[in-house]
Parts: sequence; C-alpha cells; structure tokens
Amino acid sequence: MDWGYFAIRGSRCWPQKHPSGPNVQRTMPLLTQQIQDDDDQYSLVASLDNVRNLSTILKAIHFREHATCFATKNGIKVTVENAKCVQANAFIQAGIFQEFKVQEESVTFRINLTVLLDCLSIFGSSPMPGTLTALRMCYQGDGYPLMLFLEEGGVVTVCKINTQEPEETLDFDFCSTNVINKIILQSEGLREAFSELDMTSEVLQITMSPDKPYFRLSTFGNAGSSHLDYPKDSDLMEAFHCNQTQVNRYKISLLKPSTKALVLSCKVSIRTDNRGFLSLQYMIRNEDGQICFVEYYCCPDEEVPESESSI
Repeated sequence: MDWGYFAIRGSRCWPQKHPSGPNVQRTMPLLTQQIQDDDDQYSLVASLDNVRNLSTILKAIHFREHATCFATKNGIKVTVENAKCVQANAFIQAGIFQEFKVQEESVTFRINLTVLLDCLSIFGSSPMPGTLTALRMCYQGDGYPLMLFLEEGGVVTVCKINTQEPEETLDFDFCSTNVINKIILQSEGLREAFSELDMTSEVLQITMSPDKPYFRLSTFGNAGSSHLDYPKDSDLMEAFHCNQTQVNRYKISLLKPSTKALVLSCKVSIRTDNRGFLSLQYMIRNEDGQICFVEYYCCPDEEVPESESSI
C-alpha cells in the first residue's frame, strides 16, 4: 500500500460523557502548548490559525490523486501534473503561516492529495460561524509520515499521512524572457467566458495580438465555431502587453481543471511564450485577506490550420 493515514481524536485527553450517551474525548488545546523542544526533530514545521487558508488553495489544484510538495524558507509549493501536458502549482508563502520553519535548504516529498484534503477537513468543510480549525503540520524527513495536528473547540485530531519518494516533476522552462504576450484580466470576465464555452469542442483556441481582435477565445464544437473577443481597453483588462500575433490551441480537457482556481481568484495573468506554451496565474485572496497564487502551465495541442488562424 503506497499511502495511508490514521487519525487519533482527542490526543492528551480525558473522557467526558456526551449528552447523548457515548464517550467523547476532550483535550487541552494541543496547538497552544509549548512543544518547541520537539521541533528540532522535524525538517518542516508550519502552523495556521485557519486551516481553510491551506485547504482552499490545495482544492484549486486537486485534479489528480498525488502531489509533490516542495518547502523552502520562502514557503511551500505543491505541484500536480497530468499526462506530461499540464502542470498546476499552488504557492503558499511563508508569511501566510503563523509559524513556519524549514531546517534544511529544501524539503521535498510526495503525498496523496485526496487523503491530505480529507484530513484537513476532518472537522467539516463548513464550520460553525465564528469557529476556526487550527493546524500544526510537521514532517521529519524521508520515510516519515506527514503529521497533522488539527484543533477545533478544544478537540484535537492527529493525522499521520504516509509520504513517498518524490518523482521528478516536469520543467516547462517557462522563462519570463521568452514571454511574447501577456495580459491581466479581472477573473469575473474569464469566469463568464468559461461558463459559455462550447464543451463539445475538443480545443480552446487563444488569439493574442497587438491589433484587433487583441484577445480572442474560440471553440469549434458541434454547433460550429464561436468567438469571444476582449478589447484591450475593456474595463476587465488590467494590463495588455502583446508584442506579436499568436494563435494557439489547447485541449479543453487539460484546461478544465484550472476553472477550480478561476472560481476562487480575483485576477488572472495569461501569458504565452515563443513556443506557444500557456501560463495561467491566478491571484487568490484567502479568508484573512492574504494573497496566494495558483499557476497552471499547458503545452499547445496542435498546429493551427492556416484558414482558422487568420484574423
């Protein structure tokens, strides 16, 4: 079995009768206790007052079972890939955490993302108003599980999630110096467009140009072709930097998972490089008003027919 987890409810606790009969376990707030003496054994220690500031971002990249986690002094990057054609990265900066320690230059491990999200929401995904679930996350190193201590209302759950040796992730080599075109849109404009896309189309064609139509989304479905244009002076357009006309196609099936991040975001940066590779970078504001980023990379699908690439 390559992964697993177990949970212990009410660590360091004493029994108390529940009004309905069964025993439940009550505990002193574990996350507020001084356990700094134990921290030296861990390669990674991170604490949050509100676990949803982590779980919400991770849900935005949850389209495959496993993820690779990279931790440095700057924060945590969680990467998910599919078919060597699309990669999603969630960036949680160190400043998001109330406590963040990395003992080594970098810490890397592979984990079952589905199990991790289940554990992070073990107290429920919709807590009572005014109630927050706190998190303390510890990782000792290669071969050790990821330890989660979750506390809500004085009750603590301890989860241990098995980790794996990290696999090599794709290097899309998306260098800013090779970016040809870049625009920044308010997310509401792109959300509306994605909701209206013809999903019978296998591809989404993206046109970016210094001249009209500036920014165009096209589909080619059962009902024919359809186009949605954004003028460069649109109220939704926050930045427009296009140096040359590019017309590229991307599989809708590969782009569809990125809509999870789109729904959560307030702005999106859309970039294409000299190979036609696509970067979608979503700015997401968490419940405490802090900014996190989720980025999707996608390789182009095919050569665009000359007749359909003309503007």
